[in-house]
Amino acid sequence: MLKRTVIKLSGEAIGCNTSPSGYDDDVIVSILRQIRQVMQAGTEVALVVGGGNLWRGRSANPEMDRVKADQIGMMATVMNALYLADMCRRQDMKAQVVTPIPIGKMTTLYEKERVLAMMAEQTVVINAAGVGHPFFSTDTVTALRAAELEADCVLYAKNVDGVYSSDPATNPKAEKYKHLSYKTAIRRGLNAADMAALHLSAEAEIPSYVFSLNHPDSITLACTYPHSLDLEGTYISLDDKEDFYAARRQ
Repeated sequence: MLKRTVIKLSGEAIGCNTSPSGYDDDVIVSILRQIRQVMQAGTEVALVVGGGNLWRGRSANPEMDRVKADQIGMMATVMNALYLADMCRRQDMKAQVVTPIPIGKMTTLYEKERVLAMMAEQTVVINAAGVGHPFFSTDTVTALRAAELEADCVLYAKNVDGVYSSDPATNPKAEKYKHLSYKTAIRRGLNAADMAALHLSAEAEIPSYVFSLNHPDSITLACTYPHSLDLEGTYISLDDKEDFYAARRQ
């Protein structure tokens, strides 16, 4: 099992247009059930949640100022994080929303030692509001938090089952990678995570794993990779060998 991980969840993964609340509670309960399992097995977990189910930046209105659009996006992630925290409460799980900027008393200011103490007590730490500044994606803050918290791996739970040479939705011949080096992913401009996130993780020497959230028990399996062969995602590290990933595991 991983000792400590930061998991990126997209807003689209937890949103639902047909639900009165705007959220897919069944999906969220499944995610939290898996997080409970891995925490009970000894893995400390922090989440970063996106806001794409509520706001898509300037794509919602191309005439907007980029700074204002990004600020609205930060608030969207806070809304999602607060909902996730309340779902944790309903599942008898401890949770705390942390942000890099003060938001009244609804959230706690991010501070490394405070967050590590919460994670050690099996509290689900939910990071929201990005880094508190525009021009940074939730991928970037995921890699940043993983570096700060000295995580063993960054887990990107996506709607695709790994990293491909091109978009598999438009190119049926797209090649899926089982393993990539950060250098290759950056040089080829592959859609693993944004470039800033990849550079951050490479500099911190922390591997990443990209997998499909839709796969049954995907989060549980991702935290036990490569011991389980049931989840086929894409592993990204400094080199082309999987030994580096295995060496960081308990």
